[in-house]
Amino acid sequence: MKDRALVLGGGGVAGIAWMTGLLFGLSEQGVDLGAAEMIVGTSAGSAVAAQLGSALSPQELFDRQVNPAQQTRELAPSAHLFGLLERTLLQVNNTPDRGEQTRLIGRWALDAPTVTEEERRSVVAERLPSHAWPNRMLLIVAVDAETGEIKIFDRLSGTTLVDAVSASCAVPGIWPPVTIDGRRYMDGGARSSDNADLALGYARTVIVSPMGTSRPMVMGDRLEQQVETLISAGTKTYLVEPDEASKNAIGLNPLAPETRIPAANAGRSQGHAIGEDLYRFWTLP
Repeated sequence: MKDRALVLGGGGVAGIAWMTGLLFGLSEQGVDLGAAEMIVGTSAGSAVAAQLGSALSPQELFDRQVNPAQQTRELAPSAHLFGLLERTLLQVNNTPDRGEQTRLIGRWALDAPTVTEEERRSVVAERLPSHAWPNRMLLIVAVDAETGEIKIFDRLSGTTLVDAVSASCAVPGIWPPVTIDGRRYMDGGARSSDNADLALGYARTVIVSPMGTSRPMVMGDRLEQQVETLISAGTKTYLVEPDEASKNAIGLNPLAPETRIPAANAGRSQGHAIGEDLYRFWTLP
């Protein structure tokens, strides 16, 4: 069994900021989660994972979240789309078949009146300090919007890093599905906000989940079920979800760009608070 895996889950721009702050705070405590043999990134987690492969330090990545002069451009999604998505999810929740649920979400994603793929891709490209795949096992999770099947991109998949992250971050109905090799892909969160079960086969796994277990599930498999799957397979797991201060900083709309500074600072503080405990789990034999 391989040793260490890191799972980074979805959670919008606030989730990116919170995870970036958390990883910086942990690094200040001597914990380098970026040293994992494998990283699984979904949605916001894919953007953070991709940035871990750049030449920037945790401090520099943190500064890009909290320093307005260094923040990258973000689009504010239309409030009208949120209302439409809410109604779609109500319809989805009344559909018992899991596969059909995902396909319904995909149909909505394909039909929704979002910004263009090009406009959205340019925002994701600006987020990433490097557009080269890191020389490590990085799995970026998306979902085929037509079939509902999971799609995993890595450095051997022949897909650019920007396209893979754009696909994984394509929140259904809010951002456009991404076209790759003639297929349209939407947010990996349509399967699971974290996709932690992809870390099967590793001795210990840290799951960093901006959505956590306390938020209502709107789509995809429950995180608790995936943690149970890992534990049953013999994987030691350490789940990090937002503490109370971080939940307040992330707020009710994690896609809002103004959440970045408070979420990053709250994440850093939480990293300081759990650093000693996580150091023992991650570093000691």
